[in-house]
Amino acid sequence: MTPNIPKTEQKRLVIVGAGFGGLMLARKLSDQADLQIVLIDKNNYHQFQPLFYQVAMAGLEPSSIAFPLRKAFQSKKNVHIRVGEVKSVNTEASAIETDLGVIEYDFLVLAMGADTNFFGMKNMMENAMPMKSVSEALAIRNRMLENFEKALSVETLEERLGLMNIVIVGGGPTGVEIAGTLAEMKRHILPKDYPELNFDSMQIYLYESSPEVLEVMSDQASKKAKEYLTDLGVNLRLGVRISDFDGKYAYTNTGDRLRTNNLIWAAGVKANSIDGLPAEAVGRGGRLKVNRFNQVESTQNVFAIGDLALMAEEKYPNGHPQLAQPALQQGELLAKNVARLLRGQAMQPFTYKDLGSMATVGRNLAVVDLPFWKFQGFFAWLTWMFVHLISIVGVKNRLLIFINWLWNYVTYDQSLRLIIKTKKV
Repeated sequence: MTPNIPKTEQKRLVIVGAGFGGLMLARKLSDQADLQIVLIDKNNYHQFQPLFYQVAMAGLEPSSIAFPLRKAFQSKKNVHIRVGEVKSVNTEASAIETDLGVIEYDFLVLAMGADTNFFGMKNMMENAMPMKSVSEALAIRNRMLENFEKALSVETLEERLGLMNIVIVGGGPTGVEIAGTLAEMKRHILPKDYPELNFDSMQIYLYESSPEVLEVMSDQASKKAKEYLTDLGVNLRLGVRISDFDGKYAYTNTGDRLRTNNLIWAAGVKANSIDGLPAEAVGRGGRLKVNRFNQVESTQNVFAIGDLALMAEEKYPNGHPQLAQPALQQGELLAKNVARLLRGQAMQPFTYKDLGSMATVGRNLAVVDLPFWKFQGFFAWLTWMFVHLISIVGVKNRLLIFINWLWNYVTYDQSLRLIIKTKKV
């Protein structure tokens, strides 16, 4: 196979990964006449990660949070999209090896993001449910709905509880949002769908090895989120770690054993790796060490942005948080710096501007930390919805999500609980 990318007089910028950073970079440079852009991703769409949990909890359809890459660049003749996976980098030859063939570059930007980190626990890898892609979120939805269906037909109470009980590992924004959504489903939706099941016996557990949920946010946000979750009926297990999961029982480091077939893993991430880069460029968590211009250490024309990049600033000596904002800001500045390089000008150093963080816990319940103001409750929930809506790529997607949210708010019912099985071919 061959990528079949036309050779021109333009400088070629190859971007690996169409996440927040990669897509921002490609869009900002798509009108640069003297630049050819090759955007490579294993999917043919951009996916909005902050709302994966709503797909997993049957609140949104996958198509609502995904945007086709070719649609984004329909009128940009200098942008070439290829769906494939990159195997390695050859920095001496300025080329990458992909499953489509070899692609040469003048500038290479690695924006492959991060994946689930199971910290080497083999059973967890095989049995837990991760959520780092649309397909994984859909798999969670299918698995949980299938288990509720099975719970109607099993013979013993232990089997039934195993199919209904849910353990969530990780008390960050993702874990908190999943736990809150599940608790509201248990209260308002599942008893109507499955009147033959006793949902008073269903337990939702949230495990976090640190002493607080939302530890990365303010004390006010953490305290309020804990209060919200407790009121919703979530069993918080703070300062306790899940050490193993065999598919039927979850084991803790304190010796407890919980009967559950459903363990959702939201406890850690690791950077996606790529062969061929200097060993000294790989830092903690597999992230690539970059300077303030996002250049990968010991390379000249290779850059890394977003979750993959490990950039030290005075305020962030261990790198920026692996969130959307650093990726977006780095992608935007790198676009300006690539344009400057093409004009023979010096690049500008990156400085991260913390715009704040937020998490939603349930209906009318959210916590928001802004640099100048911290607030919780209904207004925080409205703020969370507004920020996420305007961040979604595509007017149609925004409209679909808004309609779904409005319908859910009025009826307490998402109406999207479909088990969609893929046919093996």
